[in-house]
Amino acid sequence: MGSEPSPILVGVVGPCGAGKSTLIEGLSNRGYRCRHIAQEHSYVKHMWQVISKPDLLLFLQCSFETASLRRKLNWLPADFEEQQRRLSHAREHANVIIETDGMTIDQVLRRALDFLENNKP
Repeated sequence: MGSEPSPILVGVVGPCGAGKSTLIEGLSNRGYRCRHIAQEHSYVKHMWQVISKPDLLLFLQCSFETASLRRKLNWLPADFEEQQRRLSHAREHANVIIETDGMTIDQVLRRALDFLENNKP
């Protein structure tokens, strides 16, 4: 992309430790307008639609084990499952789901860029 910001708004959602902040940084550095959607902390299942109103929604998924390693989280599997429940509406409506377990930062970014470059609204 050139130096002009993208006219589309990309929402990024997923459980803690899935790589949302890192992906947003990479996409923003390439001219995409992004919103970090903290849906995993909200009881309002469609918060992502109401507050952020993204043109495209990217859902990053990872396992409890991966999230715990990446973020050094002191939580239980039940906490992770609750986040999954809170994220279920966003996951159902996501334009793409990227499983980040076992992927490098660059691989996740490339997967997102490939999707965005081929699926402009």
